[in-house]
Amino acid sequence: MSGIDYSDVTEAHGNQISREALEMMCTRYLFAAHLSEGRDVLEVACGAGQGLGVLRERAHRVVGADYTHGLLAMARAHYNGRVPLTRIDAQELPFRPGSFDVVVLYEALYYLANPKAFVAEARRVLRPSGRLVICTVNREWADFNPSPFSTAYHSAAELRALLESGGFETALFGAFPAQAATMRERLVSVVKRVAVAFGLVPKTMRGKRLLKRLFLGRLVLFPPEIRADMAAYQEPVPVLDDRQFNGYKVVYAVGAL
Repeated sequence: MSGIDYSDVTEAHGNQISREALEMMCTRYLFAAHLSEGRDVLEVACGAGQGLGVLRERAHRVVGADYTHGLLAMARAHYNGRVPLTRIDAQELPFRPGSFDVVVLYEALYYLANPKAFVAEARRVLRPSGRLVICTVNREWADFNPSPFSTAYHSAAELRALLESGGFETALFGAFPAQAATMRERLVSVVKRVAVAFGLVPKTMRGKRLLKRLFLGRLVLFPPEIRADMAAYQEPVPVLDDRQFNGYKVVYAVGAL
């Protein structure tokens, strides 16, 4: 890894976020929880650990792992030993072969210098019939805005190819339709595209707060641990044609061994 501190670009307790961002977070972890019933789960790039509690309610065992010291410190302070937490490099996982049934990587694949190494490591630490669950912002979405620390974003087709090259049978899902429903949403979409095109979007969560408040209305405080009832769950939709993903803001890939 590069030694970057990802705290400033990670949603964590104390940030103010839109209602939709909270819905996306809740949806991510409920989706993973459905696949984790009674299983041993590793979340790579768990950040400050907001979703670990949801996973813990359904799984047999959950381990949280991240690269950034500050984010892990926040998670440790909140969970106080209820969830094992460890610092890792996602491309060199410090676990024995066959240690887990499910590996989760949410909104972090684009930070990795070598995604293929992560996929290979995920396969190594998974048991037979294990699953790798990845979620990422859809780079084919018209309002896509890359993170300043990102290395590369995968399209849906590239994500499928990445997992299948690592030996996973892969299913793709889309979530959060991208079509603007109201005049305000259409205006926000246009303004956002202009801001992205001219490099006017702030790089940090703190810097984005004012823009969110102006364009997205009232914000909510991001909690240290989400609950299933905090926001509506939007079931990800199976998408068979990789070319039809520009209508979704979010892409999920589930790889099965």
